[in-house]
Amino acid sequence: MAVLSVDLAFRRWSDLGIVVLDRTLPARPLVPHFAEPGSTRPCPDPPARLATTQPIHCEIIPSCSPDNRPGPVDPDVLAGQLNHLCTTRGIFVILLDGPQAWKSRMNGLEHSRVSERHLNTAAKTGLPGTVKPITYRAFAEFCLDVYDALCRRGWRRLETRHQPGSPPERVLVESYPHAAWKSLGLKPLPSKRLARGRDLADAYAALHSLIPLTSNCPPNHDQLQAIVGGLPGLALEERNPAGTRIVGHPPRREDGHWREGFIVLPVAPTPRLGTIWSDKRPSSD
Repeated sequence: MAVLSVDLAFRRWSDLGIVVLDRTLPARPLVPHFAEPGSTRPCPDPPARLATTQPIHCEIIPSCSPDNRPGPVDPDVLAGQLNHLCTTRGIFVILLDGPQAWKSRMNGLEHSRVSERHLNTAAKTGLPGTVKPITYRAFAEFCLDVYDALCRRGWRRLETRHQPGSPPERVLVESYPHAAWKSLGLKPLPSKRLARGRDLADAYAALHSLIPLTSNCPPNHDQLQAIVGGLPGLALEERNPAGTRIVGHPPRREDGHWREGFIVLPVAPTPRLGTIWSDKRPSSD
């Protein structure tokens, strides 16, 4: 059971963060619990509860252009690479850190989508071609092009707050790592320009203390953002609604453009009955 999470970038291929998050569930509970007090008959854990106890392996995927040029990133080429990776790995959920659509003219807001307003995102996606700040426009249009290129390859934007259907449905989910950290009760990672090695190490340690993680190599800033942004994708795959927070309105076509769309965040796992849980969480200060 795996998902693909991408921290999008469009100026340089090396700025992409691409990570496969994988959690393999055991055939039976590692520690059985019991249905009633005094009962000696073990009751198997529900899949959602069992899943939250299993480590997540984060496989960091190198990103490179087909001709080994540094950039800019071609959205159609990137979509082809992501689609091929998912096809070979049997992955049915891709999480993308970037806007999937423009604002609806009828959402009651002046400058943003409902999801962006709810999460107070730093950048806002307005009516087609309109963004705040204006420097965000090139990135926003690149992200929409990536979503559209993947849809041409058989993917679709997440359309419901309920869990995606069974495979072979292939679903695109919008992530937002800054809000994902806060949703987990952790300090958000500083911006890439300001973050230092110690910040990355502290953030990864804090995340690991909350959710057991392993990775094939130490993640850089983009890859760590992809990891935290990708966590709700596993909950979607595991049919675990308690592991996700879905914000915004469903995506829809309006005047020839995609509008609105959900942003999906992770939720901190609930400790199992009888587990000692400390209220103190590691600080990244």
